[in-house]
Amino acid sequence: MQRDNQYTFKSRVRFSEVDHTKRITLPGIVNYFQDCSTFQSEGLGLGVDHFAKHKRAWILSAWQVVIDRYPSLGEEISVSTWATEFNGLYGLRNFCMEDEGQQMTACANSVWVYMDIEKGRPAKPGEDETKAYGEGEPLKMEYAPRKIALPKDAEPMDAFPVRKYHIDTNEHVNNCQYVQMALEFLPDDLQIAQLRVEYKKAAVLGDMIYPKLSKEADRIVVELCDEQAKPYAVLEFKEEI
Repeated sequence: MQRDNQYTFKSRVRFSEVDHTKRITLPGIVNYFQDCSTFQSEGLGLGVDHFAKHKRAWILSAWQVVIDRYPSLGEEISVSTWATEFNGLYGLRNFCMEDEGQQMTACANSVWVYMDIEKGRPAKPGEDETKAYGEGEPLKMEYAPRKIALPKDAEPMDAFPVRKYHIDTNEHVNNCQYVQMALEFLPDDLQIAQLRVEYKKAAVLGDMIYPKLSKEADRIVVELCDEQAKPYAVLEFKEEI
């Protein structure tokens, strides 16, 4: 169903976006989704330069990404996004990826917080910055809570530094880079059907990441923490939903 406030762009799955199975990777899907929201914002005049000028930003607080199928190399896809609700400091946004036959291959819900970058705290967005996006009907999906329940026991893994290639235009680790980091600790044969991410605080260049891994019956949780074991991000992976 096409929403009045929906933004869509078409692409093909590139060689640089697939793994050894010739299917798009999970980070590839996540990058398509975050690129789609960026393209929409740029088209509305509410892009990177606008927010840099006003010292404001929409910061991603949580993802829920559901994958039905990983499209293959060269496959034609369309990627869409639309805002579904604005409530105080928060904005909600849906995403979907469809194949050439208009069958949904992946979808997502996301929660964003409007931030005053200069003061380092949430702020209420202006009406002009929400009205431009509109509000469309949410996807019919089983919505998970924003917060991820932490496991009781987790195994510490080897620490590593934040590198230059992890950093985006906001001068902190890009949302998708946390996903890429966490995947390093997962079994190679894991068929991920759902990803959830709860972003706690921003890691910047030079920070050390101290990962913790927990494997439960129905999920794997990776906590990417600072030196005091406080998470930058918590990621939950499921093979079945």
